[in-house]
Amino acid sequence: MNEKDNIILSTVLLGMEIEALWEEVRELSLGQLGRVERLDTPPTPLQFLRDFVSQNKPCIISNATLHWPALSNWTSDSYLNQALSASSAYSQMVSVHLTPNGQADALVPLNEISTKNDASSSPSNSFCFASAHVQHMPFPEALKLISSSNNISENIQPKVIAYAQQQNDCLRSEYSVLSPDCDPHIPWASEALGCLPEAVNLWIGNHLSETSFHKDHYENLYAVVTGCKHFLLLPPTDVHRMYICDYPAAQYSYSQETGDFTLELDKPLRYVPWCSVNPFPSVETKEEEMAKFPLYFQGPKPFECTVNPGEILYLPSMWFHHVRQSPDDSGRAIAVNYWYDMQFDIKYAYFNFLQSIHHPAIKNAKLPKIECKESESDAENSEG
Repeated sequence: MNEKDNIILSTVLLGMEIEALWEEVRELSLGQLGRVERLDTPPTPLQFLRDFVSQNKPCIISNATLHWPALSNWTSDSYLNQALSASSAYSQMVSVHLTPNGQADALVPLNEISTKNDASSSPSNSFCFASAHVQHMPFPEALKLISSSNNISENIQPKVIAYAQQQNDCLRSEYSVLSPDCDPHIPWASEALGCLPEAVNLWIGNHLSETSFHKDHYENLYAVVTGCKHFLLLPPTDVHRMYICDYPAAQYSYSQETGDFTLELDKPLRYVPWCSVNPFPSVETKEEEMAKFPLYFQGPKPFECTVNPGEILYLPSMWFHHVRQSPDDSGRAIAVNYWYDMQFDIKYAYFNFLQSIHHPAIKNAKLPKIECKESESDAENSEG
């Protein structure tokens, strides 16, 4: 066997070892059923630390927030509007993220870029990382906009989809008047993790809002208040299946006068590492997507779970997650999440080492164009 044959064989064996790791992780700690473990009651701090945090293992805790006033208060438009208007003679101004498709912080074809960016010559299968247009408006107006796009016929796509998802500790800033309706932190999680949450965020959206695959460097406690949240989860060891690439960053701009969006590349040009896989491709693109990303579509199924009102999902740091939602009778899904700092320990070093190893299937894959290369990490601070 010559040197070239040895290299080919080594490459094939490396890919097989990486794929064997995906199965081993599931067999050893996560199970093969593709289901996230559910607890009927909140764990003790020791149980949470021993069985879930130290193992980097997700779980859903039922009956975790039934004592929150938010579970009843936040189903009422009048309560929310009055609460966010009581602090002054005017309604509280809040930040609302607007997109034409409900997908903020997601990949969008570069042919949607405004021609004044000189991107008209870009190939049609190129993509950029698009961030939402952020509009500041009175809360009643925001609530109406979020709910109205949910009431449009399923056969008609609204021109603008609104999602209140400012993050950056927004429950304790923009929405501070609502914070007494929730716990300021999750006691058993705070004790187990040895700290208080760095940020507490509020999310208000409808069924059209969707969050693409990504990971966060936080221990995330995600509590649903109204509606339901549907998660797809993959452990950090499945990093190669996400086909993480660098994409040029772009920003939506929304005109209230015309009701139209424009999408423009950031200047100066910058790149954002992001997951390339869309787990729910359209019927028209499904075959192409499956051929483009075989490690995802032909590998082990992601863990699927639905988080209901009164439940908390523990989403461990570095886990890849995709989020969709089903609204309540008012057309909204509302959630609160608590971001705790992760420990940058040996698990983080292992992850970085694993990600640095090139899977041969990715090297040969037909990935989206525009400076697309494997990256060290993806952007943070999207949902979950």
